[in-house]
Amino acid sequence: MNLNTDYNIKNVGSEVTLNGWVQKVRDLGGVIFIDLRDRSGLMQLVVRPESKSHDIATTLKNEYVIKVTGKIVAREKVNNNIPTGEIEIEVSDIVLLNKSLDLPFEISDATTALEDTRLKYRYLDLRRSAISSNLITRHKITLAVRNFLDKERFIEVETPVLCKSTPEGARDYLVPSRVNKGKFYALPQSPQIFKQLLMVGGIERYFQIAKCFRDEDLRADRQPEFTQIDIEMSFVDEDDVMDLAERLVAHVFKEIKGIDIKLPLMKMKYDDAIKKYGSDKPDLRFGMEIEDLTDIFKNTTIGFFRDIIDNGGIINAIVAKNAADKYSRKEIDKLTDYVKTYRASGLVYLKFEEEMTGSIAKNLTEEEKNNLINRLGLEKNDIVFIIGNNYSITKTALGALRCKLGKDLNLIGANDYKLLWVVDFPSFEWSEEEGRFMAMHHPFTSPKDSDVDKLLTDKANCYSKAYDIVINGYEAGGGSIRIHDQEIQQKMFEALELTPEQIREKFGFFVDALKYGTPPHGGLAFGLDRLVMLLTGTENIRDVIAFPKTASASDLMSECPNVVDNAQLKELGIKIEK
Repeated sequence: MNLNTDYNIKNVGSEVTLNGWVQKVRDLGGVIFIDLRDRSGLMQLVVRPESKSHDIATTLKNEYVIKVTGKIVAREKVNNNIPTGEIEIEVSDIVLLNKSLDLPFEISDATTALEDTRLKYRYLDLRRSAISSNLITRHKITLAVRNFLDKERFIEVETPVLCKSTPEGARDYLVPSRVNKGKFYALPQSPQIFKQLLMVGGIERYFQIAKCFRDEDLRADRQPEFTQIDIEMSFVDEDDVMDLAERLVAHVFKEIKGIDIKLPLMKMKYDDAIKKYGSDKPDLRFGMEIEDLTDIFKNTTIGFFRDIIDNGGIINAIVAKNAADKYSRKEIDKLTDYVKTYRASGLVYLKFEEEMTGSIAKNLTEEEKNNLINRLGLEKNDIVFIIGNNYSITKTALGALRCKLGKDLNLIGANDYKLLWVVDFPSFEWSEEEGRFMAMHHPFTSPKDSDVDKLLTDKANCYSKAYDIVINGYEAGGGSIRIHDQEIQQKMFEALELTPEQIREKFGFFVDALKYGTPPHGGLAFGLDRLVMLLTGTENIRDVIAFPKTASASDLMSECPNVVDNAQLKELGIKIEK
């Protein structure tokens, strides 16, 4: 079957048969023009009054499915907006293959339909080139990945979808067992344990385009079921894995976008990323680094600054260059509300014009003003945003504000791509909810060789052989060197306060496997959905998934999740409590 865009001006005179949907019908005094759409684009059809198909052409409506035969001719008026704009088909025959009801929304990229409506009728939404082109790009990306990894001698291996529930991650999706009543499978959050077992099994180089499932709160770049490009390698260190991964990314960018990515990518330590950008996935497409002002205010008379410093907090700021005139008090109040969602207690601002103005300007000494001007390189019409709190809140809130200002002030070019590695992640992070240190990534991440002894003695300062690849402020992929020594793995379990019984129950088979000559190994996983999102320029991950879920983890089209009948529940030994 040929597509519309298989033909061009070189094919004039050819007899062709095309299939597709009616996009639009225009009757211009007897001559009928029809826009025929398939996944490749549009082809203009011309049906003249003397054609035997003229009568059927007058009955056609939008989204009718037709088969047409005719001759390719040159257009009198070229349409440069479409690939087939130099030609049209003089129709000799039309076959009506199917009719369509009136549509719930217009099939066009400019549709104004609500997203919920489009998701309810997703099979219609897929006809829009804005969505179908994303799926074509997704196909090309997965093909490029498979071809690259095959040349690198990787083997694609499928791992189980019905697994064992394990702790130290997001919530599992559970599947009840009919045969073993009262017991459950868990859908995999990642193939982590299985890909490590493949290394134990001597596969050495594995990859998989893997479905993963996490029962967590959703957002624009997250779905309950998602796809990973999963990679694992034996006999490697961090540099080996990062070298392979960035060459893969460069290959994909070249194949899909025609962009040459300069390698090697820069590396930034986790602590530096938080310090300068307030995020472990910094967007480097614009500047506006976070500046520490704590020392400038060490002798301040501003009461709330004094309290923050006395309680071990910090005072930090970012500068929006030449933007003071863009922020009224009303706009600044909106930004204040925004940073409060990141637990900041407030937002201080200073405008540098003929003189310094703003919420604390009258309380600043001349020395403090001069120090701020010199430290921040202030020029006329600059605006400074200041937050004071503990280290974590201050950095996180300013990091979020920085990204918002970058978008609001149009500091980011439409086709800019900035890639980097963030490395040397902490092994642990403190959980207020659990009241203990949790694994920042997962329990199988190897600590730095120099930090092995800190696993049990100094968790707050224990760093790991973990790395994330960041593209335009998104974590596009991440991984680590894994623990292959059973003694170190035992220390990690102890550091996570897992009892011997919990270790045996949750990881017994895996712990046993480590005792049988496990090679050093490591890997990473790319988020395929997120990678497609970045390469297609959308900010909504639902635009790159054929049948996505809503923010409430629902499928509006198939109406799931949904109730099941009592007979099914009884068979599974499950009773629903209301």
